[in-house]
Amino acid sequence: MVRPLNPRPLPPVVLMLLLLLPPSPLPLAAGDPLPTESRLMNSCLQARRKCQADPTCSAAYHHLDSCTSSISTPLPSEEPSVPADCLEAAQQLRNSSLIGCMCHRRMKNQVACLDIYWTVHRARSLGNYELDVSPYEDTVTSKPWKMNLSKLNMLKPDSDLCFKFAMLCTLNDKCDRLRKAYGEACSGPHCQRHVCLRQLLTFFEKAAEPHAQGLLLCPCAPNDRGCGERRRNTIAPNCALPPVAPNCLELRRLCFSDPLCRSRLVDFQTHCHPMDILGTCATEQSRCLRAYLGLIGTAMTPNFVSNVNTSVALSCTCRGSGNLQEECEQLEGFFSHNPCLTDAIAAKMRFHSQLFSQDWPHPTFAVMAHQNENPAVRPQPWVPSLFSCTLPLILLLSLW
Repeated sequence: MVRPLNPRPLPPVVLMLLLLLPPSPLPLAAGDPLPTESRLMNSCLQARRKCQADPTCSAAYHHLDSCTSSISTPLPSEEPSVPADCLEAAQQLRNSSLIGCMCHRRMKNQVACLDIYWTVHRARSLGNYELDVSPYEDTVTSKPWKMNLSKLNMLKPDSDLCFKFAMLCTLNDKCDRLRKAYGEACSGPHCQRHVCLRQLLTFFEKAAEPHAQGLLLCPCAPNDRGCGERRRNTIAPNCALPPVAPNCLELRRLCFSDPLCRSRLVDFQTHCHPMDILGTCATEQSRCLRAYLGLIGTAMTPNFVSNVNTSVALSCTCRGSGNLQEECEQLEGFFSHNPCLTDAIAAKMRFHSQLFSQDWPHPTFAVMAHQNENPAVRPQPWVPSLFSCTLPLILLLSLW
């Protein structure tokens, strides 16, 4: 009978290398849905389910939710009015999983998630309105944008870049379908503004980010009014914007009454905020642009002011603001005189211009947009990669 071989113990150095290897993720089974909600560290939908399993937390949450009609949504200059029983319910939630929960712009049931966030938001601050706390998880994923310029050869060499980016959208099935949907909803003499806005919101949320940014942030020559008009009409100003400009503070009050619009405005405030007089921005340009495009389709939809420059503004006025004139002008200036937003738009337009100014070796290629990172963000510590650990491990095992 053959005696089984007793495996020799691994040398200590091999054991250490094995410990350095990163764990292999479990593959998804075929047909499994993408874990959209589970990608969040603490989704408000998940947090509410945990809270519902705890009778004390569940009762406090439902009571706070019933306070929604009695708790006013104050402007930053106003004193909030919060009943004592609502404050008590908020106090009971301070140690629950609902505190610090977040949402994601492209997640399913996004509005339901935001409803939970703004209900619990009162628990976080006990009535103090926090304009600079975004409900969205602060993540940016950079994926290569695959472009095929071969079909653009049919265009005239001097075609403006906004037209070329429109063609790139047309050549992409998803982008073309979403663009046609909002084009139909936002055209014609009997356009319904709320339908137009809903389709615009859908386009900028579901279309691939490079396509959406290419359409809206395409560069034009200073004297090319046709290109500028095409860029400005990307969000159909004749239908998407109010026929008569309202007061900017009233527009913001209207936005605050809608959880989605309120969330997008706070997200824009978070990521496009100049922190000092030198114009130092809170986060990098990619986050600011994503937050800016997230406002399109809401009551706070911004747009280019004219066909000859890249200045943007809200469609509102500060006339008749009374003693709130300064606050109104600050809100309006956050769009029209915001160095973080202006620089982010200019950088993206330069990047778009460079795409068509180079001779690419192949008509189909992948492009990565490199935008400035926040210098305050420290680089991640070195972590041994799979390759750097596996190669010496194989050599040692071969010698062992």
